[in-house]
Amino acid sequence: MLDIKQIRDNPEAVRSRLELRGAGEGDGVPRILELDEIRRKGVAQVEALKSQRNKASKEIGALMGQKKFEEAEARKQETRELGDQIAALDKAVAAAELERDALLLGIPNLPHASVPEGGSAEDNKEIRTWGEKPAFTFEPQSHVDLCDRLQLVDFARAAKISGSGFLLYTGWGARLERALIQMLLDLHTGEHGYREVSPPLMVGSQCLEGVGQFPKFRDQYYGVAEGDDREKLGRLYLIPTAETPVANIHREEILPESQLPIRYCAYTPCFRGEAGAAGVGTRGMIRVHQFDKVELIKIVKPEHSYAELESMVTHAEKVLQLLGLHHRVVLLCTGDMGFASAKTYDIEVWAPGQGSYLEVSSCSNCEDYQARRMNLRFKAQDGQNRFPHILNGSGTALARLFVALIETHQQPDGSVKIPEALQGYLKSDRIPAA
Repeated sequence: MLDIKQIRDNPEAVRSRLELRGAGEGDGVPRILELDEIRRKGVAQVEALKSQRNKASKEIGALMGQKKFEEAEARKQETRELGDQIAALDKAVAAAELERDALLLGIPNLPHASVPEGGSAEDNKEIRTWGEKPAFTFEPQSHVDLCDRLQLVDFARAAKISGSGFLLYTGWGARLERALIQMLLDLHTGEHGYREVSPPLMVGSQCLEGVGQFPKFRDQYYGVAEGDDREKLGRLYLIPTAETPVANIHREEILPESQLPIRYCAYTPCFRGEAGAAGVGTRGMIRVHQFDKVELIKIVKPEHSYAELESMVTHAEKVLQLLGLHHRVVLLCTGDMGFASAKTYDIEVWAPGQGSYLEVSSCSNCEDYQARRMNLRFKAQDGQNRFPHILNGSGTALARLFVALIETHQQPDGSVKIPEALQGYLKSDRIPAA
């Protein structure tokens, strides 16, 4: 969440940065400040009343010793009345703090000064491209036709098992998915210096709140129940991305500065309730409820976070370069960024069968926004506890990588050529024609 002191000291600056997001995000700032002032005044009043009560309590003992019982009883009544006032004020302070913090949880991160202003994806800025769009001497097929013909994915039976928006990889398709995951993990751990972890696939709501996915987007995730026990529904949630558990690994800890930077890499399935929304790219593998992803997480000192963001983008790009896939890097504008992000680059791969770019990686610097929500700090050399910056990025996401790969490397004879970097994992240089 945002630092309340920052809002208190520079309310107009905070509001103006929030307004760049284009969704009235700054409207809650006045109420947050009002509640913060109620809380602060209440705390000061409570301290003053406690001081009066302590003074009166000391006087009671002295009066009792002097056998001034009536005066002592009057002081006792005074302390009782002060106690009632303190209790009422404590209740008001707690209520103001609760409402203030709830509003703070609903306020997104401030866009970094380098983020271009804009209201939608049309205002995003292309930073660079790599490679060329493939040229074919034949009419290229879409991934849907390729998957059907080569029996890579059985869409119909997946729908029969789980409904629309799910995938059943088969044969070479299942092998290709597994090979890609292993290649990505080996690349990021062996070449890019990340430490592999394998996190739980279900998390408590505090973890979703920690990374900024709750409370605003609660309706987009899958709550889990134990059997038919409806009372336990929502105690755990299927993860929408490995970012959720991995970024929370050190929540509520104070790390030694020497431990930073921390760089984690994790493969997990991801579950998205909104991903297969009707009418939005629901055919095939573009938008699905369950997909695989290799996620990158960095926990770093604030002064290094933007350099770490740039390197994270190159790490995700390396995947596409090794696979010979044309792509572009896009800097998202203020109106298109994620809720917790201060700055985000998207990496979009070209899918010739779609005739369009597909996002396969989103790399974000959340600065200290998530660290505050999960109370993660590090002890600096000067002895102060500081909030680190947390970064996340897809390194990369499947199934869109799968889509771009088979569409880009399809051959005139109906086979799919496998890039050299992947051949050792798939144990083949091509997926044979049917």
